[in-house]
Amino acid sequence: MTTLDVDDLVAIDMHTHAQVSLEGRNSLPDEIEEASAAYFKVERKRYPNAADMAGYYRERKMACVIFPVDAEAATGAPAVPNEEVAEVAAANPDVLIPFASIDPAKGRFGAREARRLVERFGVRGFKFHPSVQGFFPNDRAAYPMYEAIEELGVPALFHTGQTGIGAGAPGGAGIRLKYSNPLLIDDVAADFPGLPIIMAHPSFPWQDEALAVATHKPLVHIDLSGWSPKYFPPQLVQYTNTLLKDKMLFGSDFPMITPDRWLADFEKLDIKPEVRPKVLKGNAARLLGLVKD
Repeated sequence: MTTLDVDDLVAIDMHTHAQVSLEGRNSLPDEIEEASAAYFKVERKRYPNAADMAGYYRERKMACVIFPVDAEAATGAPAVPNEEVAEVAAANPDVLIPFASIDPAKGRFGAREARRLVERFGVRGFKFHPSVQGFFPNDRAAYPMYEAIEELGVPALFHTGQTGIGAGAPGGAGIRLKYSNPLLIDDVAADFPGLPIIMAHPSFPWQDEALAVATHKPLVHIDLSGWSPKYFPPQLVQYTNTLLKDKMLFGSDFPMITPDRWLADFEKLDIKPEVRPKVLKGNAARLLGLVKD
C-alpha cells in the first residue's frame, strides 16, 4: 500500500515511464527509441530505471505515478515487467505509485491479470497507449479489461493526441495517430460510468475534443504531461482555470521531460493562485484516494 505524506509533498507527477528494467534492458526497439530521443532532445544513456526514479523524486519532495507500456505485440519488444515496477514501488512507498500496463489484445486473460496485479501487487491504475499498442480504445475486445478495472476501483490512463514515440522514423515506425483521438475515449466513459479515466497530454490535434469529453463525463480527467506548459494552447489554460480546475493533473512524461522543466514553465502560466495547488497535487491526491473528498 502506498504510504505517502501528501501534506509534505511539493507535487504529484501523474505521468512517468518505467522505460528501462533494473537489468538495463530498454522496452522499445532501437529504431523507435532513437527517433523518440531525437524528438524530445534527450540522451538515451540518461534513462533511469524505477529504483533510480525513486531517488530522483525523493530529492524533489515529489511523488510520481510510474508505469511501463506493454506494446510487445505491436513492437516486438517486451515491456518492463509490471511486477518489477510494483515491487520497486512497494520498496519506495513514499514516492512511487505503481500503475501497470496490459495489452488490450489479451482480452479476458488481461482482465484476470489486472485483478492479480491489483490484489497481489498493489497496482493503483493502468496505462494504455492506443497508438503504440495499435488499438481503438472503444474496441469491444478491450471491454473485459475495462470492466475489471472499473470493478477494482482504480483509474485507466490513456495516451491521447500525437505521440513522440516513433516520430521522425520512416513511416513513424508504423505507429498510427488515429487510435489516440480522445473522442474514442468518450465511448469508454459512457459505457463504463464508474471508471475513473485520465486522458494524457495536451491532445494535439484534438484539444477541443479532449476538453469536451472531460467537461461532459464526470470521471474523466486530463494530465498535462508531454508538453512544456509554455506551448499549451489558450483554451487548455482557460479550461484549467475554470470548468476543469478540479480535473487537471500535473504530469511531466519523465524521462522525456523533466518535472523541473515542466514546473518552471508552469510557474510562468497565468494560472489562478487557488487553482495551481489543485493541478500540482490536490486533484491527483483525491483521484488516487490518497485523501478523502
